[in-house]
Amino acid sequence: MAVITGAAHGIGAATAHRLAAEGALVVVTDVDDTAGKAVAAHIVDGGGHAEYVRCDVTSAADWENLARHVDEHHGRLDVLHSNAFAQLNKPAHELSEAEWDGQTAVLLKPAWRAMKTFASMLRTAKGSVVLTSSVHAVIGLPGHAAYAAAKGALCSLGRQLAVEYGPDIRVDTVLPGPILTAARDGIPEADRQRYGGHGGQEIRTDGSFTEW
Repeated sequence: MAVITGAAHGIGAATAHRLAAEGALVVVTDVDDTAGKAVAAHIVDGGGHAEYVRCDVTSAADWENLARHVDEHHGRLDVLHSNAFAQLNKPAHELSEAEWDGQTAVLLKPAWRAMKTFASMLRTAKGSVVLTSSVHAVIGLPGHAAYAAAKGALCSLGRQLAVEYGPDIRVDTVLPGPILTAARDGIPEADRQRYGGHGGQEIRTDGSFTEW
């Protein structure tokens, strides 16, 4: 049984499809209700098991509601993928404090909320946690100050959680490279080619992907 945050699009949707294909019951969570329900419905139509539960990862109340749903309807949690996404491209000196806080509130803090909410259940199941970081954690690119800081912090947090909760809970942090999800729609062709210089993937809405 798996919970994925930010699962209405891109990496989260692809992960939901893959886990369902491997036999997991997947709880798709997001703030985009229409797209999130569509991902869950697509999995079910394909013979898998999935459902949608709204979760704004910045809301403590939504995390509590998600925990109640998982406990009351499933009684266990084996996999938690913390994958919520937000990206604001501005250099450090142009970011307002609210913009900085908004990035970390979506990209970093939810990993802590996830463990605070589900550590006990994951321990019981000897479960697994996956945090979606980014190559921005180790490679500096102009205009990504808050995004890179949050993604870098996820790497440190992932190591800490692995030490803190292992061996009962396995914690992995993944650092995807360029992936053409909907978040990159509209980028100039020159940038698209530059991103693709070392290869990447384009993820489609049904969770499938192609190399580029």
